[in-house]
Amino acid sequence: MIAEFRLPDLGEGLPEAEIVLWHVAEGDEVSLNQTIAEVETAKAVVEIPSPYAGIVRGLHASAGDVVAVGSPLVSFAIGGDEDAGSEPEPPKPTAAPPVDRPAESALDTPVSATAERRVADDLRPTGREGAATPNLVGYGAAPTSGARPRRRARTTAATVIDVDSAVHAAAPHDVVRSAPTEVPVERPRSTPPVRKLAKDLGVDLARVAAVHPGDLVTRAHVEEFARTSPSLASTVPPAVRSDPRVTRTPIRGVRKHTAAAMVRSAFTAPHATTFLTIDVTATTELLASLTHDRALEGHRIGVLAIVAKAVCLAIGRTPALNARWDDEAGEIVEHHYVNLGIAAATDRGLVVPVIRDAETLALVDLADAIAGLAATARAGRTAPVDMTGGTFSITNVGVFGVDAGTPILNPGEAGILAVGAVRRTPWEHRGEIALRDVLTLSLSFDHRVVDGAEAARFLTDVAGVLREPGRAMLLR
Repeated sequence: MIAEFRLPDLGEGLPEAEIVLWHVAEGDEVSLNQTIAEVETAKAVVEIPSPYAGIVRGLHASAGDVVAVGSPLVSFAIGGDEDAGSEPEPPKPTAAPPVDRPAESALDTPVSATAERRVADDLRPTGREGAATPNLVGYGAAPTSGARPRRRARTTAATVIDVDSAVHAAAPHDVVRSAPTEVPVERPRSTPPVRKLAKDLGVDLARVAAVHPGDLVTRAHVEEFARTSPSLASTVPPAVRSDPRVTRTPIRGVRKHTAAAMVRSAFTAPHATTFLTIDVTATTELLASLTHDRALEGHRIGVLAIVAKAVCLAIGRTPALNARWDDEAGEIVEHHYVNLGIAAATDRGLVVPVIRDAETLALVDLADAIAGLAATARAGRTAPVDMTGGTFSITNVGVFGVDAGTPILNPGEAGILAVGAVRRTPWEHRGEIALRDVLTLSLSFDHRVVDGAEAARFLTDVAGVLREPGRAMLLR
């Protein structure tokens, strides 16, 4: 029988997702919970597991397409008889259990967007009496076997270049197989937008890759190939033909979500920013000493971890920075825990994963959590749930060599701290001029919730810990 799988709600009420990568193609045999696709929501890239064991009979979208939640995604032939009976009911996920705030373990490992959802109902039997397929795990769980999909052998004599272009575009396997010998051949390396462009222009990526052996196939490569191929020149959009110096990138995914959130924040909360430049030589000397401590081998503790610890301590003295303005309820909501957002720049745009209950973590644990979430973010595997619920954020602009800035608040937060670059600078020290390590802190705050005196007190407390790390012993 034929079963149609529709794009599920991936969490946070997001209405749509973009197909980034297909892990299967029409004709593939898949097992239950095998990853069939990767999709990008407004917050993260999410792996979609198969809800059925069977044969892929149709893909209802291509890489690069934006699909609405509830729209058909894949059709499967299951149960060994494609024509018998009606469409089976897809497995129904149970309600997600309450999510406890994770400690560093949840930040060190990439988790799928809805990895906490579990399905209680078994699927129907698959044809053998009494044999039922296993339970479907939460959306996003990858198959444990790691096996690649099994492709049905082709019967036509074709080279890799002649493989059906629709299959080429839809199947993002690391290799594709030519029919006569089934010898693995490396798939051209490219990004989903480039594959979509190639499909729209009728360009075979394998032929483009042959012109640029070993290179990542780029948009420029595809457009140049289309312009120089007489049979394809007419398919190149006028904008591309008339001005090849311009590249147009659709506003989607994380960048679209971030832009909307920043506009909403900038035009809703009255922002104010205050700055403080300080001598942090004592902090850099402390960090240098920690690198030689064998007990800390394997832990990378940097300035950002010290700042994060200082923020958690300072919030205890100025809780207004850890609150939000609830316009609908007419209330200021003060949080008695710190869900600390750490801004991370990725190829997909800026994301702000959250360290939950950061105030409960020791310095080493904070450093490990920061390193873990940064690695996960760079890999594009931060789950949507890990980017929600923040109460205060830090952005480290110093890694880009920037001294200061005026960061925009994350919606729902009253404060965000930008940490500038540490510079060796002539500085007054004990009545003399000496070379010291200096950095600038920039605090933006919601002036509806935080007044100038509170912002100044908070920034001074953070700076005090960085000037003299021993002061952390006195704060509570």
